[in-house]
Amino acid sequence: MGIPPTAAALPETLVDRDQWICWRSQDRDGKPTKAPIIPRTTRFASTTDPDTWRSFATAREAVTTTSVAGLGFVFTADDPLVGVDLDDCRDPATGEPTAFANRIIGELDSYTEVSPSGTGYHILVSGTLPEGRNRAGDLELYDRSRFFTVTGDHVSGTPTTIAARTDALETIHATEVADAAEDSATPSDERSTAPAVADASSDKRTAATKAAALSDEELLSRAKHAANGEKFTRLWNGTTSGYESHSEADMALCRLLAFWTGCDAGRIDRLFRQSDLYREKWDEVHYADGHTYGEKTIDRAITRTDDVYTPPETKSADQSPTATPASAGSTDQPLASDETTHEAAPTGTATEAESTPASDPSRETAESAPDETPAPGHPRRAQARRERVEELIDRVEALLAENERLQAELQTERKRRQELEDAIEEDETGSWWPLWRR
Repeated sequence: MGIPPTAAALPETLVDRDQWICWRSQDRDGKPTKAPIIPRTTRFASTTDPDTWRSFATAREAVTTTSVAGLGFVFTADDPLVGVDLDDCRDPATGEPTAFANRIIGELDSYTEVSPSGTGYHILVSGTLPEGRNRAGDLELYDRSRFFTVTGDHVSGTPTTIAARTDALETIHATEVADAAEDSATPSDERSTAPAVADASSDKRTAATKAAALSDEELLSRAKHAANGEKFTRLWNGTTSGYESHSEADMALCRLLAFWTGCDAGRIDRLFRQSDLYREKWDEVHYADGHTYGEKTIDRAITRTDDVYTPPETKSADQSPTATPASAGSTDQPLASDETTHEAAPTGTATEAESTPASDPSRETAESAPDETPAPGHPRRAQARRERVEELIDRVEALLAENERLQAELQTERKRRQELEDAIEEDETGSWWPLWRR
């Protein structure tokens, strides 16, 4: 990035808040991403830790003096700001927006700038973002725990200030986000000729849309009163007994949340933060690709969750008993080995779980009858071994990261002691007392 924008080029509402970070490009899973960086350091910043944010002046200076790509502004629940991100909707050669982007920019009518790639826009408004999904296609809306890159490349014809746009946000959310979710959940005429069994990711998206119709409170109530509700409640209340580590308990709760939310990563994160298992480590960067501990835990929980919850009231009356696993609930879940018994995902719909507690396949292996243990060579046993290997890899990565941190601290301490010794030696050399150095 070139010279960062000056304070005069940006809305005062942004500049006056000490919610600034820097960012640099970094590959994550083979794709370029923007990693948040604490200004004047090489350490990762956190979008939920104010101690890693700085003033605009400090962050801007860091862009000009350190190896970072640009400025970033963090959204929080304590400020009224909302960021609207439009991707792949601008021709970088002509500067022309697509019809869709032009309409959104016009409806919001607030400060708008071109994104670093030159192919998108960032719109900043103040107001209240409706609950529920916050993404549909190339449109994303954020009001907390995220950051926007800030270029200062203002779009001509848009306001230079941030306007209050709660009504417009509600309209866009209803027409672009909520409607898109409903469209994805409702098969079109063309889809009616498709095979009856959809792919797993499509099933999860559909289930997530249906689960989104329930409030967080209702979803949590159903989770706590299901057949494995006692286990969910223990984890929700922060109980880690029975698990080898706090991290394993985190994973267990995330897998349960993945089931109940239809693998909605954003909702899993929001709900987990309300549980008593939540701790500062959740937002710490533990991986070289910039992932936080929480992000990686959610990613792996979703990957390991094959079956998801579908609210009974959203099912059609003529639904076939042979529905797909995502909508009806599969019981063919991998059983955990003795070492991973606490992370098995819940299965079955709420109707099944509440009416037949004994059928809960997410209970610990220790509670299962001996004849339920998969035989050697069974695919479920192999799956359990793979999961255990992944857990061990996670631990090794975490230990390596901790080792790097300790090595850095040790090096800093050695340098500090050397400086102290040099200072003492200089004092001794200049001392008037002749026997000082004996």
